[in-house]
Amino acid sequence: MHLTVSWGRWTGWARVLAAATAAVAAAMCASPSWAAHAYAQFGDIKYPAGFDHFDYVNPKAPKGGNFSLVAPTQASSFDKYNPFTLKGTAPPGLETLVFETLLEGNFDEPATAYGLLAEDVSVAPDGMSVTFRLHPKARFHNGDPVLAADVKHSFEVLTSKQAAPQYPAFFSAVSKVTVLGERSIRFDFRQPDAELPLQVGKLPVFSRQWGMVSGKAKPFDQIVTEHPIASGPYRIGKVTPGRDITYERDRAYWGADLNVRRGQFNFDRITYRMYLDNVTAFEGFKAGEFDFIESYISKDWVRQYRGRKFDSGELIKATLPHRNSANFQGFIFNTRLNKFQDARVRRAIGLAMDFEWMNRQLFYGIYKRVGSYFTNSEYEAKGLPDAAELALLTPLRDKLAPAVLTQPVPVPPTTTPPGSLRDNLRLARDLLQQAGWTLKDGQLRNAHGERMTIEFLDNSPSMGRVVTPLLRNLEKLGIAANYRVVDYAVYEKRVKRYEFEMMSLALPGRLVPGSELRQFYHSSLAQVEGADNLNGVSDPAVDALIEKVSAAKTRPELVTAVRALDRVLRHSHYAVPHWYSGTFRVAYRGGRFVLPETPSFYRPEQWALRCWWSR
Repeated sequence: MHLTVSWGRWTGWARVLAAATAAVAAAMCASPSWAAHAYAQFGDIKYPAGFDHFDYVNPKAPKGGNFSLVAPTQASSFDKYNPFTLKGTAPPGLETLVFETLLEGNFDEPATAYGLLAEDVSVAPDGMSVTFRLHPKARFHNGDPVLAADVKHSFEVLTSKQAAPQYPAFFSAVSKVTVLGERSIRFDFRQPDAELPLQVGKLPVFSRQWGMVSGKAKPFDQIVTEHPIASGPYRIGKVTPGRDITYERDRAYWGADLNVRRGQFNFDRITYRMYLDNVTAFEGFKAGEFDFIESYISKDWVRQYRGRKFDSGELIKATLPHRNSANFQGFIFNTRLNKFQDARVRRAIGLAMDFEWMNRQLFYGIYKRVGSYFTNSEYEAKGLPDAAELALLTPLRDKLAPAVLTQPVPVPPTTTPPGSLRDNLRLARDLLQQAGWTLKDGQLRNAHGERMTIEFLDNSPSMGRVVTPLLRNLEKLGIAANYRVVDYAVYEKRVKRYEFEMMSLALPGRLVPGSELRQFYHSSLAQVEGADNLNGVSDPAVDALIEKVSAAKTRPELVTAVRALDRVLRHSHYAVPHWYSGTFRVAYRGGRFVLPETPSFYRPEQWALRCWWSR
């Protein structure tokens, strides 16, 4: 199994709001102050002020009924209701269903968002601040109004040391927050950036009263089992520890008639069922214990998702095309360890994986090889850098390996003829020797006589069938590798402390890469416990290119900056790339639900939660 670092924790609750004029992004530093119902990073706003609903929903969808789905295996248990702190595990669905943000995005526009908790957004003429005016009807579940003081409180605790480190990093571009009035608040930026109004718009907002005891606030990292005081369409309902959690629709939900909410969140109750492994979960699905499941294992999809119940229509099996940039998924190296600090060693290990054999023998030919950190998108670097990329890379020449500027971007090795595994292993042997590792008596050792050993860490044995053939190939190079499966609590603790050598990781693809890149690759987070820079990437060229991504004011500028970043990361061989699918594979209970005519091409679970309704 691979660890999935989910960008949904940012985008699940809100895909963001903002402002209006068509050329706002490019003209941020020159245009006068403005205020509007929406904001677009690149100026492309689809829905006008006063629009009734998003096109992909049914505004007349009836409310009622129940919907249940399976929790991710890594969330088979939870011990807190605060998803924003480092320690512990929060239940699935909490951010999407219970918390809200200032701005709300949609399935049509990846870089545009509309007002949710904030009914209006105003960007300063110089792009150095954004001001939000809160909706006068916005209410928390306890009936209190959502005020600017609550927004400031949410920001301050989320950017404190009491919150998980990705939150301070995510909002690091904000220099100051000022309450201008009861329902008006301004965020000042350290520098202008067209993405920052969207980024601030993703701030999850909760009440100052959450965690208050006898009029005194508990430290945020000690708010654990107290139910959140938030404003979303659902509240936490019945909970059976270790088995399930149910969210109940708030019948007094303040935003039910908003255009960004109309036709959405139609079920009275949403339940996540929890299982220890994928086999048990699928058996539970067939037995009618829940309604919706997404399949991630090709063997299961081909061999298990069939039979009488599927033939009769009691269970529906569907393959949905998607438009996402593919997740980056791979076996990653902990480059904090001396043995993985040489890129030649990392490349050599990658040469030992025979994807073509795996795809034939294990995956039923379903997958394609991940070739980039931005596979299946316009951001993927190809061939030699073009003139626009060179304009960004050349000033960084002294920080780059010469190959970045002079050689085509690396692509994963192949065993398709005329290529072969034997040839790949010969090249791997040569690279290891160049890096100071020599094969002696069948064992790969360095100049100090230390043997090359690798531990692949996992919390589920499901990846074992993939790792095993790789281990055999590594053995041919004299590398002693093993696959270790540990309990999820142990796994999570080790990962947060970077106590691993190699592990499987999936990073979500985004239609508009931006601030999340800092989370995954910036050197400032390489040594911060619990951060998302799990590789330990610490490269000044990468840092500089992340800043170029953030500074992009037009889509062409963004594309060029991300391609340059992709090129540098791939030349460093930080991971052994896995595979991806161009479709979602889902199954659900037939006859019980009505699906909108326009499907979501981005996240099937979010589409179901937000847009389906009961018959």
